[in-house]
Amino acid sequence: MNTSELLLDGFGRIQEVVQEAVDGLSDDVLSTRPDGSGNSIAWLVWHLTRIQDDHLADAGGYEQVLTADGWHERLGLPFDPADTGYGHGPDDVAAVKLSAEQLTGYYEAVHTRTLRYLEGLTDKDLDRIVDHRWNPPVTLGVRLISVLSDDLQHAGQAAYVRGLLT
Repeated sequence: MNTSELLLDGFGRIQEVVQEAVDGLSDDVLSTRPDGSGNSIAWLVWHLTRIQDDHLADAGGYEQVLTADGWHERLGLPFDPADTGYGHGPDDVAAVKLSAEQLTGYYEAVHTRTLRYLEGLTDKDLDRIVDHRWNPPVTLGVRLISVLSDDLQHAGQAAYVRGLLT
């Protein structure tokens, strides 16, 4: 297995969990917040998709799917296109009311773009610095694992919330 194949497998696992977490749920269930204040499935899936879209587009030097493919307008959320959900409070989480079709549509568009980016990566690419704001600077390899880890955690949280609600 090479670098690209390993990353494709990892990001494919996120896709599986996202689909299972969202499949067949109503808009009301997707936006339900455990205990009235927890993160909803809709927010969790939107957020993990935004992180993947934002971070990989930045690392890969391409425009985010959110803006390039019109998803910002299609989702109709009251957030700036640069917003990824980081630091969201209760009111922000409550504002994410999306259908399964919207969530999976945006996620699948980002996933497809991610796969295109990952298909050509080599071991050497992983050492490229993609963020100089940290000490030490962040390499592409570290960024990809960070996104993969964060997304799997949020996808697992969405699956857990689904289990609580259904």
